[in-house]
Amino acid sequence: MLIHRILAAMVLIPLVMIVLFVAPLPIFTYIMVLVCGLAAWEWTQFLHITKTSQRLIFVLILMIILLLLIFSPIPEAIKSNLFITILTLSIAWWLVALCLVISYPNTTKYWHNSIFIKLLFAFFTLVPFFIGMIALRSIDYNNNTYTGAIWLLYVFVLVWATDSGAYFAGRSFGRRKLSAKVSPGKTVEGFIGGVSVAIIISLCAYFSNFFTLKFSNFIISSIVAIFVSVLGDLTESMFKREAGIKDSGHLIPGHGGILDRIDSLTAAIPIFAALSLYLI
Repeated sequence: MLIHRILAAMVLIPLVMIVLFVAPLPIFTYIMVLVCGLAAWEWTQFLHITKTSQRLIFVLILMIILLLLIFSPIPEAIKSNLFITILTLSIAWWLVALCLVISYPNTTKYWHNSIFIKLLFAFFTLVPFFIGMIALRSIDYNNNTYTGAIWLLYVFVLVWATDSGAYFAGRSFGRRKLSAKVSPGKTVEGFIGGVSVAIIISLCAYFSNFFTLKFSNFIISSIVAIFVSVLGDLTESMFKREAGIKDSGHLIPGHGGILDRIDSLTAAIPIFAALSLYLI
C-alpha cells in the first residue's frame, strides 16, 4: 500500500504543480469545476444514489452552480459579497461537522436518512472549497500570475505535511485513538506529530518574507487551517463509515478516490481563504 501511495504521489504532485503554475486562471477554473464534479460523483454514495442517470444529474447540477458562481454576469461587488458569505458559512459548517464527529454515532439519527441534510453537507463541503481555490488562485493575478499559485501551494503543503507527519508519527508512537468510532487508525500521537510538522513549515514560510499578511493573521489562519484539515479527513471518514464503504472511489491507485485526496483540502482551503483574505 505504501509503495502505491508513493508512486501515485510521484505522478500527482507534478500534475498539481502544472495545474497551479502553468494553467491560466480560466483553465484552472474549469479544471476545478471538473475536480468538484468528480468529487460530487463520489458523494452520491453518501446519498445512496445508485442509478447512473441520477448520479449524473447531481454532478451536472453542482457543476452548473459552480460555473454560474464564477461566470454569471452579475456585478463584481455582489459576486464578491456572495463569495464572502459562502466562505463564512463554511466556517459554521465545519463547526457543525466537528460536533457530528465528536458525537458520532449518536447524532446520525438526525441526518442518516435525510437526503436534504446530506445535500446541504455536500453543498457546504464542495462549493466553499471551489470558491476558496479560485479566490486564493486569483490573488494579485493581474500583476503576477504566480502569486496565488504560491498561496495555494502553501496551503497544500500544510495539509500534506499534517497528513504525512501524522502517518509517520502515528506508526512510530501511536497509542491513543484520536477518534476510534470514526477512524480507528488515527492516533493522538499522530495528530500531534502532524500538526507540529505543519506549524514548523508555517513559521518557515512566514519568515521567507513572501507573504504580506501580519504575523498574527498569517499564523492564526494557518493554524486553524491545519487543525480543520484533520477535521475534513475525519468528516469524510464518518460519511464513508455511514455509507458502508472503505474508499470514496478507485481512481487513484493507493489513494482511493478524488474525495479521499481532497477531503482535508475541502476544509482547509475555504477556512484559510476566509480568514486570511476577508475575516482577520
